[in-house]
Amino acid sequence: MYQPPETVVKSPTPPVLEPEDELPDEVEMSLFDHLEELRQRIFWALGGIALGAGICFWFSKPLVQFLELPAQGVKFLQLAPGEYFFVSLKVAGYSGALVASPWVLYQIVAFVLPGLTRRERRLLGPVVIGSGILFLAGLGFAYTLLVPAALRFFISYGADVVEQLWSIDRYFEFVLLLMFSTGLAFQVPVVQLLLGLLGIVSSSQMLAGWRYVVLGGAVLGAVLTPSTDPVTQSLLAGAVLGLYFGGIGLVKLVGR
Repeated sequence: MYQPPETVVKSPTPPVLEPEDELPDEVEMSLFDHLEELRQRIFWALGGIALGAGICFWFSKPLVQFLELPAQGVKFLQLAPGEYFFVSLKVAGYSGALVASPWVLYQIVAFVLPGLTRRERRLLGPVVIGSGILFLAGLGFAYTLLVPAALRFFISYGADVVEQLWSIDRYFEFVLLLMFSTGLAFQVPVVQLLLGLLGIVSSSQMLAGWRYVVLGGAVLGAVLTPSTDPVTQSLLAGAVLGLYFGGIGLVKLVGR
């Protein structure tokens, strides 16, 4: 009797990973181990921020005087008991977070690094360094241009009607929020570079949507600035648009 030949079922060949897509140090960890490591990293990051804030609180007086420099000709008042003390705490907290940011970034990188491929690890260093430089540039831009422009507008607008006596707490809320929101807005090229390298959006697609970006920049300038004056909003919107088109050039430069 004729018997058909046996059919040999071959198991599918596993995909061959490129060396760039391999995990260099693949370590098996349970979900509990990941959560425990995350808890420790958060603890060390918060500890670094607390230490930085404590050191900055010791130097809070010169920090406050430095942040008061853009408001030349304005007299600050303490309108409630302890208002200057709480302002010092606020300034120390923001400054401590800034001082401790390299330590916080190290904790974040140390947590995510084991799960990154060789290709992703090569991108991590430039992205982190570029993000830090842009954030500091945003702080400097806000301190040297945005804050003085906003203060000049407010002072000149009511110069003939009211005397410039400002609450020190409200002033520092304005300055600190404007500086840190500007630092965050300066991260636009980093986001563009990541989107381009991941193949999500190309430089030509970014350039094609410039009309929406102009509108979004105007909205972003209105949302991120704590004041309502058109000078500050226009300066921030212009800076964001300049960064966006600079990011397009950067994405184009890396071949995307």
